[in-house]
Amino acid sequence: MRKKTFAAAALLAAATLTLSACGSGDSGSSPVAVVSEDGKQQAATVLDQPFTKPDLVLTDTQGKSYDLRKETAGHPTLVYFGYTNCPDVCPLTMNNIAVAKKQLSKAEQDQLRVVFVTTDPDRDTPAALGKWLKGIDSQVVGLTGKFATIQAAARTLGISVEAPHKDKNGKTVSTHGTQVVAFSPKTDGGYLLYGEDATVDDYTKDLPKILKGANP
Repeated sequence: MRKKTFAAAALLAAATLTLSACGSGDSGSSPVAVVSEDGKQQAATVLDQPFTKPDLVLTDTQGKSYDLRKETAGHPTLVYFGYTNCPDVCPLTMNNIAVAKKQLSKAEQDQLRVVFVTTDPDRDTPAALGKWLKGIDSQVVGLTGKFATIQAAARTLGISVEAPHKDKNGKTVSTHGTQVVAFSPKTDGGYLLYGEDATVDDYTKDLPKILKGANP
């Protein structure tokens, strides 16, 4: 797949316009990470200036403190911000990654870190996160904590997250950017962005190269 490079600063500016209220059916939820080249959409954007991994310490599904930088240092890492009550984008994204991950060898699966950070921490307790992720991939790291901390960390990756709110039907929704950020095991920099349209095939093709810190 051909990829196009974009400056991280430009994506940071554009990401504030790209939000998805899971289940809302908003037409303005196209991910900024998807680019068009010769009329064809590409799954990933390669950044010429990678994002710095957030200095983020939250609580995992076991109720223990998890230092993102420390725990994932030197590991190929995928980070996604979403919430367990999301009816569409979040479970689809996580399942796509989980299915693609199963195509890797056991050693490669053990090397890869997939981190799901909740955007709805009041409802997504460690226990709730653990139960939800167990049905997708028990190896995924689920993190929760203070909303302000999560929102600030997402912002450093150009991902906008709004505080959960009730929609017109009285249902609580979490509006958030839908990008998956891939971090290199060589530099720990976030050098790839995947949008919500990335498929199982996209991740299946790209994960072996991400494991090596190479561009897909």
